[in-house]
Amino acid sequence: MELLIFRTDIKSKKKVKSIMPVFNNHSDIIKWSIDLEDIDNVLRIEAKTNGLEEDIIDLVKVKGFYIKTL
Repeated sequence: MELLIFRTDIKSKKKVKSIMPVFNNHSDIIKWSIDLEDIDNVLRIEAKTNGLEEDIIDLVKVKGFYIKTL
């Protein structure tokens, strides 16, 4: 299992809902959350396999959001 942590610009519940299907339908993601209270809007992902970092970054960018590994 791998824990991935990212800084994002996903700053509202509406934006979280728009990205939700991307994470919920990904077969390697066990659990995910976005901390809307944090200044960096931290995205935490628990994944089944290693090496998903670039995949997650690409998926979030395609949806039009900023994302950077922390």
